[in-house]
Amino acid sequence: MVFLYANTPRVLSRHRDVQDELERVVFEIAVKAEEILVQHRADGDSSIEVEEGDVDKYVVLSDERGQKAALSIEYGRSASVVVREDRHGNKFLATAPEMDGLYVLATASGLPKRRKGKVKLD
Repeated sequence: MVFLYANTPRVLSRHRDVQDELERVVFEIAVKAEEILVQHRADGDSSIEVEEGDVDKYVVLSDERGQKAALSIEYGRSASVVVREDRHGNKFLATAPEMDGLYVLATASGLPKRRKGKVKLD
């Protein structure tokens, strides 16, 4: 009997009505997340993107700078000194001030903000 139901979630997840609802919800979360992000950024390396898997869809806070920037935007960070590199390859020390998280994705999706502490940039 268990074997008969093993494929049920996969079948249901691919149903057109389920996919339509998923697309609606993902769009709604992405719009809310973009609104929150726009309120807080002066310039923008970060953006909200929607990624699609075979069945699932994901709202992603993306930041092309790397350096754990999207993670710091979402959850915040403690103050630290980090090594940076300019466009000519010269390395220098820079301070990264403490920053509270914006919880862009958590707020937009209605999920609880459960992060304890700040993200440490190494």
